[in-house]
Amino acid sequence: MDRLLTAVLDAHGGLRNWTKVTRISADMSLGGPFWAARGWPDVYVNQSVVVDPHREHITFEPFTAPDLISVLDVGPERVTITTRDGRIVDERASPRGSFPSPFVDGSTPWDAIQVAYFTGAAVWNYLTEPFVFNHPDVVAQEIAPWSEDGQTWRRLAVTFPKSIANHNPDQVFYYDDAFMQRRMDYSPDVTGNPPVAHYTHDHRTFDGFVFPTRRRVHIHDADGIADQGFAPITIDISAVRVDQR
Repeated sequence: MDRLLTAVLDAHGGLRNWTKVTRISADMSLGGPFWAARGWPDVYVNQSVVVDPHREHITFEPFTAPDLISVLDVGPERVTITTRDGRIVDERASPRGSFPSPFVDGSTPWDAIQVAYFTGAAVWNYLTEPFVFNHPDVVAQEIAPWSEDGQTWRRLAVTFPKSIANHNPDQVFYYDDAFMQRRMDYSPDVTGNPPVAHYTHDHRTFDGFVFPTRRRVHIHDADGIADQGFAPITIDISAVRVDQR
């Protein structure tokens, strides 16, 4: 295992402890103008999110209505929207192939299934990082460091397999001297591959594991410099619960 990755895993709670985790639950809100541009303003205010940490399965509640839940499963990929008592309202297999192209950031609409897929895949990865980097089909290796605001951050280049639904295969993660994540770079396929610089703030420990509780998505230029004056997507987490056997 890459030495930087080993240090990051230890700082976030330890890989051995992670193997005992059975479920992650989080209270969060997602905001920013991105959602209104898709036709769904305030769709992710005050969400209860439940994650299976060892296979890509995540639920959001409430989703688009007080009594509805979105469910993303991968292997194979499927999004289902159900009532609380389990009645299926809508579903779609292979949802990634349904996204409209070309994508115009300010005006391309998405249907509910597309919104649920995009957010479910993203947040599952956010809540399982950095431990998902130890997945046998994920490749993680340290690359040259990055200097920003008088600090030097070490970086992991991570390549995800097709079996993990994510923004795109090749991403870069930045860590400070305490091995806390400060930034991640990626280019979501379904939104036209914009150069995203996603910053993570306010790390807190819940049940022995560290999670950033404030995330801000920005766009960076060709030199990697982010425009932090504009955040099309924001994520704020108020609580996380980690169940262990």
